[in-house]
Amino acid sequence: MESSEVLPLGVVVERRRIDHPWKDWAWKPVAVIPGAPPLDPETDWTVLREGEGWVHYHCGTLPLELFRRETEGYKVNLSQEPPQIFVLLRSEDDPESPHEFLPFLVTASPYEAQDYLDSGEEIVEGVPMPPDLVAFVQAFVDAHHVDEVFHKRKRQKARSGDDAFSRQAPVARAAAGRGRRD
Repeated sequence: MESSEVLPLGVVVERRRIDHPWKDWAWKPVAVIPGAPPLDPETDWTVLREGEGWVHYHCGTLPLELFRRETEGYKVNLSQEPPQIFVLLRSEDDPESPHEFLPFLVTASPYEAQDYLDSGEEIVEGVPMPPDLVAFVQAFVDAHHVDEVFHKRKRQKARSGDDAFSRQAPVARAAAGRGRRD
């Protein structure tokens, strides 16, 4: 039985002109394209559409990997309206690169996205999950999710003289061993 599934997703980002003293552009993931053709993020991006002050690019194709051990997160995501695919963009440090940001990861797990969001170093955005992708993730969850039964822990009954608090302190034992004489 396979423990994971992989589906290529094209990442669509928007570059929008902004009025800011230190930045000219704002970058934001806006969509994913299930089954998109391969596109290396470090090469030239494909312009999908543009308007006054904004451009949408197919900036790369990344694998969406679903793992059996993460089905709980997928279930939580699918229960939201709308379900989302989380896209992570990392800033490009290479001065020779034509791109300011590169797509780094796509995930259906809100827990994994939260881990990256906590670092504060990446752009993490949820984009609506297309209906055929919802069906793909739901089929994976249906095939692999196993609810974990909650087991309430039972308390042990305290027995006199048998627990850690009934012992003498090391200092008291040492004094008792020396045979105090009053």
